[in-house]
Amino acid sequence: MSAEPADVLDRLERAIARLSDPNAPLEELVSAHGLALKLLDQAEEELKDLRTRVEDLSRQLH
Repeated sequence: MSAEPADVLDRLERAIARLSDPNAPLEELVSAHGLALKLLDQAEEELKDLRTRVEDLSRQLH
């Protein structure tokens, strides 16, 4: 089961915020980076799926 797009974006924003913390320990930064990459992949896949759905609906309307 995939997460809601808004949830993925919220989690991605939090991971990016952790990455911008100059006082964060290296281990936390590495973890946040890995999570951000995973979430970015999820968001890109969801966007791809949504584009496909929009294209399908558009074809049905024409």
